[in-house]
Amino acid sequence: MRKPSPERKAEIVETAIGLADQVGPDRITTEMIAKAIGVTQATVFRHFPKKGDIWNSVAIHLTEKMRESWEKSGPTEGDAVARLETAVLGHFQLITRMPALPAILVSRELHGDNAPLRKTLLMTMGSFHQRITDLIAEAVATGTFREDLVASDGALLIIGMVQSLAMRWSIGGRSEDLVASGERLLAVQIAGFLAPRRSAGGVEVGAGT
Repeated sequence: MRKPSPERKAEIVETAIGLADQVGPDRITTEMIAKAIGVTQATVFRHFPKKGDIWNSVAIHLTEKMRESWEKSGPTEGDAVARLETAVLGHFQLITRMPALPAILVSRELHGDNAPLRKTLLMTMGSFHQRITDLIAEAVATGTFREDLVASDGALLIIGMVQSLAMRWSIGGRSEDLVASGERLLAVQIAGFLAPRRSAGGVEVGAGT
């Protein structure tokens, strides 16, 4: 039975993401997508005239999912540090649900052949960096994080941790609990950001003491 166009397009996009996890985004063909769905290549091309169009829709879909995970850290949900933790751990949770995400984000071949996809994903990751930067800046302003912390630099450190841990998890066969590992390493990172406390005599003591 022929499916409505929006439903079939969504199925093609989801299938492409699933295949990207199985064989890698660079090796996917429209024939593989068609076979996985159980339709002809002509059906795939009827909805997406070029393979690049599929990847553009994949990028939009992933962007929507990533933004949904960050929105959980909205401005009314606790203090800045709690929202920072929610945003970062939400991204780890998304990766466990969509294991192909790290490979799609860093695929040089995929990005090199598709400028719109590259632009969409760069804008999305830029938004993630800005979200983390804003939360760190808020924590600095309230005195929770040390005053000499450059918010954008702190965001880069956290995003670097996220990316390296996600790639290790992917390459290592996904044997570890990604969210638990992310939570542990994020706690270490946040501990380094905390403003030092002051003793009763006004002398600075370590943030963790």
